[in-house]
Amino acid sequence: MSLLRSFRLRLLLGSALGALGLLAISHLVSILIFRHFRAQLRLGSTTILVLTALAFIAIGFTQIRRGLSPFDELRRRLAKVRDGRSRRLDGTYPTEVAPLVNDLNALLEHREGIVARALAKAGDLAHGLKTPLAVLAQEAERAEAAGQRELASAIGEQVERMRRQMDYHLAQARAAASGAAPGAHCSVRESAEALARTLQRLHAERGLRIAVEVSADHAVRCEREDVDEMLGNLLDNACRFTTSRVAVAAERKGDRIFITVDDDGPGLPAELRDRVLQRGVRADEAGPGSGFGLAIVRDLAELYGGSIALETSPLGGLRSRLDLPAAETPLSSPR
Repeated sequence: MSLLRSFRLRLLLGSALGALGLLAISHLVSILIFRHFRAQLRLGSTTILVLTALAFIAIGFTQIRRGLSPFDELRRRLAKVRDGRSRRLDGTYPTEVAPLVNDLNALLEHREGIVARALAKAGDLAHGLKTPLAVLAQEAERAEAAGQRELASAIGEQVERMRRQMDYHLAQARAAASGAAPGAHCSVRESAEALARTLQRLHAERGLRIAVEVSADHAVRCEREDVDEMLGNLLDNACRFTTSRVAVAAERKGDRIFITVDDDGPGLPAELRDRVLQRGVRADEAGPGSGFGLAIVRDLAELYGGSIALETSPLGGLRSRLDLPAAETPLSSPR
């Protein structure tokens, strides 16, 4: 039954049945002609008729194949949109297919507009919340200066908690919108190198070395902001716990990109690796951090159809292994 749902098979079957009908009519006509003009017909005439019939059959099948080619082209262009190589279904299509392509392009533009508005709303929300939080933080500083340390500590703790929650949920909202947008594309090396330069300046007094060994053609189907968020959290953790060296590498396997961040620090016990990926859980309660960094990485990766895993690093410390969908080639206009 599934074969009968194939448009290609139905078209071929319909053409074959139509050809059989025409063949039956032609056979009847040929019989009549043969009866009336038996003496005039020769073997050569019969051969010419057979060759002509075969030529018409070949031309017919060629036309059927050409008629189906726009659907194959449409499927290839849809794959480009899915892989982040294009944002629209460009090209010229037959009049029967063009309305479908126009509707799909309108849908893509509508979805892109929704994403843009969602991102703008997330930015407005962040801006609206940061100002009152900054005011509360200033009040905490004034209370501490006035000797009310207990009150200042309580206010400061709640302000920091609200900031962490805001960053976490805004990152989720942005990623949910970005993951729905077609054409998402980001170079892993560009993101990693920019983050490495920033973190090396922040940890300049420690003399940390951050090596980025990522091929220029390694790109993922994610928005740049979300890749920066994921890699930034992983690199920040590595820099905080490493002794002297951090390494970033990437490898492509099929349609996946695997990004690894290694450090030569103390590592993390195997029994804690799954726990620290949960929201609010920290491996080092005495050190700085909110416990949301790895949870944000996990949630962002899952929204893009990826994952994050923690392993033992060849450098002796911890390895963070990020799995994300690969993008084929860079878009014509750089992001």
